[in-house]
Amino acid sequence: MLRPIVRPLSPRDPHEEHRTASPLELFTDLCYVVAVAQAALSLHHEITHDHAAHGLVWFGVSFFAIFWAWLNFVWINSAYDSDDVINRLLTLLQILGSLVLAAGVPRMFEEDLTLGIVGYVIMRVGLVLMWLRAAAGDPDRRQTAMRYARGLVAVQTGWVIALLVTGGHIPIWLFVIGITLDFGVPFFAERAGQTPWHPHHIAERYGLFFIIVLGETILSVTIGLQVAFDKADPPAELWYVVAGGVLATFCGWWLYFARENADVLSDNSVGFVWGLGHYVIFGAAAALGAGLAARIDHYTHHSEASDLVSSAFVTGPGAAFFAALWLVTIRLHDPSIRTAGPFAAAIVAMIAVTFVPYSELWAGLIGVALLVTEIWLTTDRDESVGAES
Repeated sequence: MLRPIVRPLSPRDPHEEHRTASPLELFTDLCYVVAVAQAALSLHHEITHDHAAHGLVWFGVSFFAIFWAWLNFVWINSAYDSDDVINRLLTLLQILGSLVLAAGVPRMFEEDLTLGIVGYVIMRVGLVLMWLRAAAGDPDRRQTAMRYARGLVAVQTGWVIALLVTGGHIPIWLFVIGITLDFGVPFFAERAGQTPWHPHHIAERYGLFFIIVLGETILSVTIGLQVAFDKADPPAELWYVVAGGVLATFCGWWLYFARENADVLSDNSVGFVWGLGHYVIFGAAAALGAGLAARIDHYTHHSEASDLVSSAFVTGPGAAFFAALWLVTIRLHDPSIRTAGPFAAAIVAMIAVTFVPYSELWAGLIGVALLVTEIWLTTDRDESVGAES
């Protein structure tokens, strides 16, 4: 079916039934994950060359750039998506920008943000034009949309000036100021009126992106194992990486989807914390893949990092994932000690096994123990609700 070239960009109904991610949104996620893969690969290389602290800082920087660009696109398309030719072209323009950003990720680890900012300029052009269309098509929220458009232009102008002044080598303190201003745009804009984002659509988009990031984690381990097993007499410890990586990834998926996130996404006060908090959830999942690959390098004697350092990049992301998952999602469903206790115990255990042999296997087993507890808690809750009804 041919799409109309221009359709009024009226707000979507936040209670629309059967609202699902479109093929274009899925394609967008796939392209953004190219950048995620670049960040995880660069972190892996930094760990292997014993530059773990430097790698962690710039993984945080690069992953935030990826996450923030993706997040802005997700939320506007949940509230406004006419699916006309213009909207598709503007979306493809943002995808182009994400690919430029992905190409610039390795340079970010060299402390050069030039390509990243260029990618952002391309993405922001598309995003600002989307908000201007929203301002024209939704008179009731015109002020909100215009605040978004003006705020994005102002902040991006600041990034370009910083690029020209520093030559792309933007210091961390200036980067923090920049992202603080970027953070402020949606808070400032939404004070004029909440955009009509769809809770189930938002929850689905985040869930799908999490699945794709987990896929990158599995891929990084698979490639590492392929290289290792191509050699004669691969070390037996690699099977611990396989077992631990598979258990951790499977448990991470199950824990994330154990509860329906859309049920708690009521308004911006919840949505902002939930949405932004996924930076740690997604980032931890991507970093885990880098850590597992680093463990393979350690066991095959292709790493300059110590056993403790490579181990910490498996258990650290695991502990961060558990903490963020409880704070961002589980707590909204049940903040009691019934859920807080098991997650706290899992976090402490994950940190503790950093210092024992074969920590990746122990990390996977801790995930299994937490998952079993979570299954019991959710089953008990469902039975109690059924008895009351």
